[in-house]
Amino acid sequence: MENSTINPLHLANITIEEDVIKKITDNAAAAAEELCKAGRLNEHSILVVGCSSSEVIGEHIGTFSSPQVAAAILTGIQSVLEPLNIFLAAQCCEHLNRAIIIEKNALKYTGMYISPVNVVPQPKAGGSFATAAYHSFNEPVAVESIKADAGIDIGGTLIGMHLKEVAVPVRLTTTSIGNASIICARTRPKFIGGIRAGYDDSLL
Repeated sequence: MENSTINPLHLANITIEEDVIKKITDNAAAAAEELCKAGRLNEHSILVVGCSSSEVIGEHIGTFSSPQVAAAILTGIQSVLEPLNIFLAAQCCEHLNRAIIIEKNALKYTGMYISPVNVVPQPKAGGSFATAAYHSFNEPVAVESIKADAGIDIGGTLIGMHLKEVAVPVRLTTTSIGNASIICARTRPKFIGGIRAGYDDSLL
């Protein structure tokens, strides 16, 4: 009889087949590339990513955190962002109040003063994706909030609190990573001035 009370920390270490990991990496890269184009992201833009590795492997968010899956997604996304000098902001899970892990160097491009906080994410307190980002960044810092230019929500992690106003939904041809649905957004400046105003089409 199957044991329904197996420790999820143990299950997180299950090895996933190489072809599945490759597909996860490829899908993450495809989503990032398409969003960067749709969002007109350029050098020093910030892309926030919230990721439930549990949802990617078909489990409920927060129950089966997978470092292997998180590393695959991080590899795919960074393969797109790094050549473009776009910064990744990795959102932690609810246990850390959805704090952000980001390169310290990125903070000077945010246009606002952001004070780092002291926390080191781990798979069950921050999430596997934020943990992978923390250990891969050159000089990682944790901050309580960020205002990103675009974002990818993998598995219903709720990234809206970290997006600039105004967020605009972006429908990608890549609609899922593993078993997790993805929701993406770009941002644009607010419209002001009403019906008589003219607007800059390059900012729409």
